Amino acid sequence: MRLLLSSWFLTADTRPPALPSATGRAGIVLNALDQYGDSRTRDYARECHALESFGYTCEELDLRDYFTAPESLQARVADLDLVWALGGNAFVLARAMTQARLGDALHAQLHRPEFVYGGYSAGACVAGPDLQGIDLMDDPTVLPDGYSPAVAPDCLQLVPYRIVPHWRSDHPETEGADRAAAHLTERGLPHRCLRDGETLTDVPTNG
Repeated sequence: MRLLLSSWFLTADTRPPALPSATGRAGIVLNALDQYGDSRTRDYARECHALESFGYTCEELDLRDYFTAPESLQARVADLDLVWALGGNAFVLARAMTQARLGDALHAQLHRPEFVYGGYSAGACVAGPDLQGIDLMDDPTVLPDGYSPAVAPDCLQLVPYRIVPHWRSDHPETEGADRAAAHLTERGLPHRCLRDGETLTDVPTNG
């Protein structure tokens, strides 16, 4: 598995080096936006435009479809070549991933060198060990319809450090990113800060 972790969304202008040159199927995860109904169609179209320009065919991977049948998600992910998770609320996304057991499905693909997990903002944050510090940027109490309050916002454990997006960027959350980075630094917790436009590519995965 390769990783493509970004602070901001992709554009059709530049193909990230972590994405293989062959065509493939991309599952786009919009669940970080589940509390914002209106922006899903716009954001899905934007991400499809970029990924299709790289050679992918796109489909939505809605984790809510697997909340009551998480065992079927592994087969769905095995048919994909890229899982791409959008930004939004990182805690909402982490709860959706936990309830659907996306972490198990992704870890089952670690042996595939052509498979990519990627995401920007919240989609990058959830790749780490936990969301410490991100509560200074996102509201950890948001529970969209259908979400269980008993489900913890566990992360994917794909990298051993926390990711702080929008750091020192022209973005409404940049002040929160500064606070998150300071919080993690004070506590000696490993983290990486990303400015908008920066990506981490081909970083080693845990496991």
